[in-house]
Amino acid sequence: MLPTMVKAALPVVPGVNLLPGVRKTGGALPDLSLTRHDVPVDPRHVAAYADLCGFPHKDTLPLPYPHLLAFGLHMEIMTAGSFPFPAIGTVHLENSITQHRPIRLDEKLQVTARPDHLRPHPKGQVFDMLTTVHSRGELVWEETSTFLRRGRGSDDAPGGSTFPDAPPHGITWRLPGDLGRRYAAVSGDHNPIHLYPLTAKAFGFPRQIAHGMWSMARCVGALENRLPDAVTVAVAFKKPILLPGAVAFGSRPLEDGWAFSLSSPKSGAPHLAAAAVSVA
Repeated sequence: MLPTMVKAALPVVPGVNLLPGVRKTGGALPDLSLTRHDVPVDPRHVAAYADLCGFPHKDTLPLPYPHLLAFGLHMEIMTAGSFPFPAIGTVHLENSITQHRPIRLDEKLQVTARPDHLRPHPKGQVFDMLTTVHSRGELVWEETSTFLRRGRGSDDAPGGSTFPDAPPHGITWRLPGDLGRRYAAVSGDHNPIHLYPLTAKAFGFPRQIAHGMWSMARCVGALENRLPDAVTVAVAFKKPILLPGAVAFGSRPLEDGWAFSLSSPKSGAPHLAAAAVSVA
């Protein structure tokens, strides 16, 4: 992933970002789909991810884990010369995962990703990165990651998704300063905003912030034994989680699933709002 992450950073380097093949000028999304075939799963890697995100060790994958198998494809697409926006500085707003059934550790998978649905947003433009995972031709897992590219917005454009309230109920997680580096080592996502105070300050943050997909995974791990095998988990990422720091976890049952949240223990400011609902 290192060469890809370097390539992702070039469009935000002054001077370099004007070079042909590097310069990003906006425009339509490319008709681009990438696939990895016969992707094996490394049980040791799955165990490291499970430990970091609060999942038990099982003979099936943690629900969000296939995102890691697709992340390299996402970065290849977003660093392609035909892609209109820089990868660095693009904000992960929302994520939705549908697991149609648990995926066994011994399965080989086909992972496909493509960008879609560029549309206006009050703060700029948003687009989706669509991922599907098949096993022997069976669709077992799919994901929609929604990203914001800040710019001239449209006041009449729809905002983000809304979720049922899930107030905190006394559970607080204290997060170490190296959490972003530890998750980067497992996920391959070495975005500088997650690594060190200095690299995060270069992009306008007071210090490094937690990965949104870690925060989603940590919440799903906390609810793992209450969720059905076929489930959709949808989250909206709100205010960044500064590291080191603390977050308050909240959850409550719904008629067909669970609502859950992360917020600041001191101010109550929202970090994540979400719901997990059964798939019929």
